[in-house]
Amino acid sequence: MRRLILLASLALSGCGFQPLYGSNGDGGVRVMHEMQRIYVSNIPERQGQELRLALQEQLGSGSTKAPDGYTLNVSYGVNASVIDIHSDNTAGRYRELGTAHWRLYTVEPSPRFLAEGDVNELDGFNATFEQYLAQTLNDETVRARIAQTLAGSIRQQIAIWFKTQIKPSRNNAADLPSYFDPNAMPTQNGQPYEKAGPDGFPAAATGRTDLNSTDN
Repeated sequence: MRRLILLASLALSGCGFQPLYGSNGDGGVRVMHEMQRIYVSNIPERQGQELRLALQEQLGSGSTKAPDGYTLNVSYGVNASVIDIHSDNTAGRYRELGTAHWRLYTVEPSPRFLAEGDVNELDGFNATFEQYLAQTLNDETVRARIAQTLAGSIRQQIAIWFKTQIKPSRNNAADLPSYFDPNAMPTQNGQPYEKAGPDGFPAAATGRTDLNSTDN
């Protein structure tokens, strides 16, 4: 078994595959060094501080260290919705979508913009009837998990940029599929439609509100 793993590793290296953070060669070491020079700017609110701490941990940068290489600015938000609506109008599950947009700048008198990207993470928890403390703890756990996952995604995008200088693609709402809403009243522009959510389903299919609907 050990011999097979060794042969597989040799085959991958022979075809040009290299780990993103690999220590072989100067590329991986340079990426890790540059990422440690990133200063994460303050992100407002408690959920923003959770994301900032996760980024500092995963990038290897200290919070008290003066910025000397790069500054990372992140805008972050979490939207909550309920699904699994029961006949008594209670919800069986809470779903939370964390979205973040990051921008990387140089540290100099006139900072230069280098790269930007978008990341998102969908998570949730089951509702607990009249167990308010448990529900609060579940919500905090989910938000901490979202922050950790988003930090990992941002770290990966930045590492790829340092490695290849290719900027990540931006999320574009226009690329999402649209569906006509059969329950909405027609307007002067025709039948209202709504875009798919992060799970690929339109809002009407899960009972949530679609903020991109033409009927809002």
